[in-house]
Amino acid sequence: MAIDTKTIAALRSQTGAGLADCKKALEEVGGDMDKAVEALRKSGAAKAAKKSAERTTKAGLVGSYIHGEGRIGALVKVACETDFVAKNDDFKELVTEVAMQVAAMAPQYVSPENIPEDVILKEKEIYSEQLKAEGKPENIWEKIIEGKLKKFYEDVCLLNQTYMKDDSKTINDLVAEAIAKTGEKIEVIEIARFQV
Repeated sequence: MAIDTKTIAALRSQTGAGLADCKKALEEVGGDMDKAVEALRKSGAAKAAKKSAERTTKAGLVGSYIHGEGRIGALVKVACETDFVAKNDDFKELVTEVAMQVAAMAPQYVSPENIPEDVILKEKEIYSEQLKAEGKPENIWEKIIEGKLKKFYEDVCLLNQTYMKDDSKTINDLVAEAIAKTGEKIEVIEIARFQV
């Protein structure tokens, strides 16, 4: 199926992906715009994972967000590979969005990898006690605990949280989209939240 340039341009302006990627995505899904957006998001996540493994970040920004007449504030450190991207409006917007998320949703950690082992062990212990009290058979505990930990990560880890402005994405998806747009590795390094 031949895809017209107007449709490709519309998809590009909506997603920020390259023209060739937009054309390929539209061809794969028979011209369906919504499915093409989804395909680009998935391929963006795959590209983001590859870039993250291969490259190092040595530039970036510290961003802040203050809310409620100065009653809540957040600081975030987001890294990228070059100053060129760090000065880019899309990157600056990502940093602001991440800071707003931290202020609004109060994550305690950037990702599950940042959670101390003793905290995870304590959570597992609590879940085990709950399951024991509920009389659940021990042979299914591991699967239930795994599900409860996933929910715990969604609550306390920034990258696992649902994006407050679009519940179809996580913050990790937002970062992956920025990686797809900029072509550089981007990572959230540190977060801090303050409240009076």
